[in-house]
Amino acid sequence: MKNVIAALLTTICLLAALTACGSQTPKETAATSAAKGQRVIRIGFQKYGTMNVLKAQGWLEKRLADAGVKVEWTEFPGGPQLLEALNVGSIDIGHTGEAPPIFAQAAGAPLVYLAHEPPSPQGEGILVPNGSPVKTVADLKGKKVALNKGSNVHYLLVKQLEAAGLQYKDVKTAFLPPADARAAFEQGSVDAWVVWDPFLAAAQTATNATLLADGRGVVSNHEFYLASRTFAENHPDIIDALLDELNKVDEWAKNNQDELAEMLSAQLGIDVPSLKLAAGRREYGVRPITDEVIAEQQSIADTFAKLGLIPQLIHVKDAVWKK
Repeated sequence: MKNVIAALLTTICLLAALTACGSQTPKETAATSAAKGQRVIRIGFQKYGTMNVLKAQGWLEKRLADAGVKVEWTEFPGGPQLLEALNVGSIDIGHTGEAPPIFAQAAGAPLVYLAHEPPSPQGEGILVPNGSPVKTVADLKGKKVALNKGSNVHYLLVKQLEAAGLQYKDVKTAFLPPADARAAFEQGSVDAWVVWDPFLAAAQTATNATLLADGRGVVSNHEFYLASRTFAENHPDIIDALLDELNKVDEWAKNNQDELAEMLSAQLGIDVPSLKLAAGRREYGVRPITDEVIAEQQSIADTFAKLGLIPQLIHVKDAVWKK
């Protein structure tokens, strides 16, 4: 796979060079911008969250324009994929749930925690089809459960099974990204699906699926803002501006949930009722990383290490950004 990626990158570079030799002006990239002395912030975002709203509003671009900073956006299907891009240097900033940065840190990714959103335990849950014989989490024993490997719902599943007196090994996991998991869920190929909003809300609305359990009482479900350590250390002013604009757009979203759902519907391809449902059960506001949050993350990391889901013990506090 590394050889294929290397070959693709080589081909892209050659094509870029050939284009530059032609009569047309080549598309400006982060590399060409840097060569001109212009600073660039490359942001990875997912299908839902404050970062997505900030992109839609365009406030960050306006804020950074006077400083000569260009903003580039790249969408990812989930946190694990986003942090893999950060690890290889394709993006500088991103947002994920609780589990992805733990897997990434264990894999040696040079990430740092910048800030977090308040707990939103209702924003993720375990779904079963309408009419399923599975009535409680305990009934999942021996069943096939779909989830995105390394995502925040990975920890939700572990903790809900634990609360029901089961072990992680008592279920059969099917690691699928949201779109594939939704198809498997509707086709009956899996017995349950562990997923986060807005996919959770969309499935509830469209399929009349039963919410077996959400995160209340077992997980916090924080959303984290993360950056590559090098970018954070070299551009603290951009980090400060980003977090400030995220907090502003969070306040707007909190007070304009109907408008928020309408604005994002066409962009995300998700119906308005589902987006309203998702918006109404999350919390808003950008907060600094505290010792309490670090301790919660460390507990997740320790749990994953004990289960053999990450290869080694990590110290979350080592990945917290300090100016």
